[in-house]
Amino acid sequence: MPQTIHVAIDDAIATITLNRPERLNAYTVQMGVELYTSLQELERNDAVRVIIVTGAGRAFCAGMDLERGGDAFAAEGQFDPVRELEAAVHPWNFGKPVIAAINGAAVGIGATWPLSWDIRLAAESARIGFVFARRGILPEAHSTWILPRLVGMSVAMELMLTGRIIDAQEALRIGLVSRVVPDASLMTEARALALDIARNTAPVSVAVTKKLLWRQLMESDPRRAKAREDALFAWAGKQPDAAEGVRAFMEKRQPRWTMSAFNDGPPDLEPLK
Repeated sequence: MPQTIHVAIDDAIATITLNRPERLNAYTVQMGVELYTSLQELERNDAVRVIIVTGAGRAFCAGMDLERGGDAFAAEGQFDPVRELEAAVHPWNFGKPVIAAINGAAVGIGATWPLSWDIRLAAESARIGFVFARRGILPEAHSTWILPRLVGMSVAMELMLTGRIIDAQEALRIGLVSRVVPDASLMTEARALALDIARNTAPVSVAVTKKLLWRQLMESDPRRAKAREDALFAWAGKQPDAAEGVRAFMEKRQPRWTMSAFNDGPPDLEPLK
């Protein structure tokens, strides 16, 4: 049973709540292991279509727990248990959509974790900071690769070299989050978005589209990108969900999808290590 997170499943939506509110949900290795393990379990669960991650209390995640003082980052091998689990939840390998519902402080890993997820919503109270340079350490969690692709190199440089905290409206302006909502509406908005995906889209279409978007970020040759896209389009058109989607549209009814996002993906998108 997880001790640092809480997982609830309702109406095809899994909500993971970082659950150390007395420490502003500060990160520990145990939290990392529990989060990544839970994500893997939810990926295999066909009853779950979308995952929301948020924080308990008044913060999303205040970064690494610094209770150990100057040795907080120094213990040899302390992050190895997390790194062993990371590859399976890299966004280009992970098919379930993940929505970050960012409430309050999101700094350090609280800012970099959501970069690897797919949609970021911010409460008006959100304060986001890539504060690594102010702690004498370096950014992590793919952030040096993902952040420039989200906000551009110049803005990414400013955020990471200064380590300054930005508010929700600035995060929206630079494209770091897709919308800002009142604090009281954050989870309502996140669930509405998740339910739209869960009720109106095909699981395999969403999983392959998500992985394809992430992998196309790695592709430098537009011809190879187009060839991959064309091959996957041709594959999808031959699958039972494509026929069902058309039939349902013509018959003016809800589709009955039969394919599994975890088990029925195309061979072209094998996991990348």
